Amino acid sequence: MVGQAAMNKNLTILLGLYLLSCAYLSAALAQDRPRIAVFSGPNATIQNSVPLVSSNKARAKEGLPLLVNPDGSPIRFDHLAPQRLAASVEVLIEQFTGHPLENDAPQLYGPPDGYVGIGGTFYATRQSPGDKPVYRVTLRPEDGLYLLPYMAMQANGSPWDGSCALGDAPPERCRQSFYPDASRAFEEIDRGVNGRNGRGTANPLSSRADFDFYRAVPPGGYTQGLAEEKRTDTGDGAISLEILGEDFFPYEPHGRDPRLQDLARAANVVQEALAGEDYAGAMWLESSFTVAETAYWLNLLIDTQIPISANSSQRVRGIISNDGDRNLIDSLDYILSKAWADDEGKDRIGTVLLQAEQIFASRQAAKDDARPGGYLALGGHGGILGTVGPPVTFWFEPTTRHTWQSAVNLSQLPVSVPGVQGSNGRVETVEVRVKDGEGFLLGQAIPKVTMVRYNRYSRDSDPARVEEEVEVLARVEKNLSDSPLSGLVAEGLGGIIYDPLRNALDIASLSGIPVVRVSRGDESVMVDINPSDLSIEGNNLSPIKARLLLTATLMKFGALPPAADPRSPTEGEKQRVRDKIHLYQEVFNTH
Repeated sequence: MVGQAAMNKNLTILLGLYLLSCAYLSAALAQDRPRIAVFSGPNATIQNSVPLVSSNKARAKEGLPLLVNPDGSPIRFDHLAPQRLAASVEVLIEQFTGHPLENDAPQLYGPPDGYVGIGGTFYATRQSPGDKPVYRVTLRPEDGLYLLPYMAMQANGSPWDGSCALGDAPPERCRQSFYPDASRAFEEIDRGVNGRNGRGTANPLSSRADFDFYRAVPPGGYTQGLAEEKRTDTGDGAISLEILGEDFFPYEPHGRDPRLQDLARAANVVQEALAGEDYAGAMWLESSFTVAETAYWLNLLIDTQIPISANSSQRVRGIISNDGDRNLIDSLDYILSKAWADDEGKDRIGTVLLQAEQIFASRQAAKDDARPGGYLALGGHGGILGTVGPPVTFWFEPTTRHTWQSAVNLSQLPVSVPGVQGSNGRVETVEVRVKDGEGFLLGQAIPKVTMVRYNRYSRDSDPARVEEEVEVLARVEKNLSDSPLSGLVAEGLGGIIYDPLRNALDIASLSGIPVVRVSRGDESVMVDINPSDLSIEGNNLSPIKARLLLTATLMKFGALPPAADPRSPTEGEKQRVRDKIHLYQEVFNTH
């Protein structure tokens, strides 16, 4: 008896040690799993869903007219939407209905769980030749999303036929179609709602990495207060209500564009997240029309050595041939491949736009067409760096500075820079604070950078007619009044602009407002550098990308030194402007 007790005690100890080692092994494996930060940006179609329309089952339940085909005939199928079960339910699935040719090889399959007779009764054995072989399965809430009929109706008893109660309903009578963060989209991809991976299984994302979701400048918001799991404790018990156009930015059913200060918000959220966690990489999600702009902004501002891959979708979630899910999986492939890493493990590529299995440099990427794959590389000198395979393959590598190498990233920006203000031709220098005491970018410090464009067959070509350039002169006055940091981007023929416009832009430069000259967006021409003029040459940047680089560079160097009289400067005043433009030019030549 004593020997048996000792043996049992030893077995208990061994079992305890085994379980403890399993726990340590599990923790070690969990720590080894890569973790990726996912940031939600504005108007992100990749987080948008088709309208939730009341199903025919819901309409029939309420005795309402059913959805029909355009010719009035009954629809063939009711539509399904991914939803959660509230309780477990047992279902019977007819055998050989997963594929039209399953029953062409019945000898390859095991027996069914039973049979269903004509009356719908389940039997363990076949009762008659007409019985259907079935699988018996219990579906549980913890299984995740299932495609089910959408049963919701409006509060007044009418069915939902779109996102809004009526076609022209105000925001308070509309439902949001954009998700507040990307977690639901990732769950749908893992569940296989819009399709499985090439092996026929699910979980193409969570089987390979863990994800943290950030609402940087999100497209969906909590107008009734943040959900409990999303809420930040303010200490006073207040519920944080989010406001359309201030806290979140959709494009439907009531669209709002992000504001100038949201550039600071995006940079701050990404920088803080990537500096505080050990991430393998990051994803940025945004509207297909603007994702390439923000990707370049992050390429300039974020001080990180890990890869950032930007994604969009040309088609909303749930629609036929949605392309966004594939782009997200490709971004995961890209990050985990480490093909972007140099010999020290640092990202040598910079922020990329990954669309339709192509890897674009964020500096050159642009949307060309509203269709999947509708992206191209501007600048006339390449920009498609490689492809997502398998394997991930790079054919080219950028030579411009980016992220941790950038001269204008958040770590390199000063706390304050000189700005300008004035009126009626008199300009003075003022200090502009760029970052707060914790190193975060201040939203009110984001410079105001606008564009002007050369037009063939302009009305006046007399250099003396500078007063005809009212758009430029009025913008200069407005900026000096409201925006101590501001700039202009001039689109010309290969950067060349006609004399009246050039002279008006010289007045801007001599007022402290730097000007960048680039080719028109449809030309892809390098701009020649002329050290004697009063403008920055924008290299082969597109106008949109030049605007972002000038925005960042203004926060690095501040305004140009203004002349006492911008319309009648001295040679010394012109030279001081040229000397500071040289600092800007170095950045434009290398970024």
